[in-house]
Amino acid sequence: MDILLVKISVMLVPGLLAIVLHEVSHGYVAERLGDPTARMLGRLTLNPLKHIDPFGLLVLFLVGFGWARPVPVNALNFKRPRQDMIWVALAGPVTNLVLAGLSALLLRLLLMLPLAAPQLGALASSLGEPLILMAGFSLYINLLLAVLNLLPVPPLDGGRVITGLLPEAQAKWLARVEPFGFFILIVLVFVTPLWDKALLPAVSFAAQWLAGPQAAAVQHFIPLVGS
Repeated sequence: MDILLVKISVMLVPGLLAIVLHEVSHGYVAERLGDPTARMLGRLTLNPLKHIDPFGLLVLFLVGFGWARPVPVNALNFKRPRQDMIWVALAGPVTNLVLAGLSALLLRLLLMLPLAAPQLGALASSLGEPLILMAGFSLYINLLLAVLNLLPVPPLDGGRVITGLLPEAQAKWLARVEPFGFFILIVLVFVTPLWDKALLPAVSFAAQWLAGPQAAAVQHFIPLVGS
């Protein structure tokens, strides 16, 4: 129970930011390209209640990654539907990569907190530790969401990018996979060795490398996510 409470307290804010900003960025780029659907439906907001998928949030706490309700996009409103959908799809993973970079920067800045404010003493330490854990998880979850969403399986963002790049005939064939995309992802992550042998080691290495001097904190945190 204590470990679960620690997970929830550390993961809630950075996890929600990661999945909510991912979806909002899709809607924002879609609007810039001519599709106001997300704004008309009230989805261009940072209010997590507008985006939360209860099961996706539960999986976030249990497994270490989750998802929100997809922001609706109507490609018929675009001037170049196939090409513009590529930019809309890329907006989510790019946002997660930017958040990962900001989280890594925050981790490095937190390392200097006791030096910058030595008069705070124990207070600086007590404030710094939970912030380090939250920044560590933010770095981890945003890298993981970027990597997972770039897998070339519709309806993941990577699948939509590939669909936009392929010739029309091949794109239509790939689009038929979309109703089974979530099931395919589950199989890839939990049945095949893709998660244990490729994705998790790559994300863990990248997170520790970006954390730099704070890599020990990230190393300490990542096993907690999977426990």
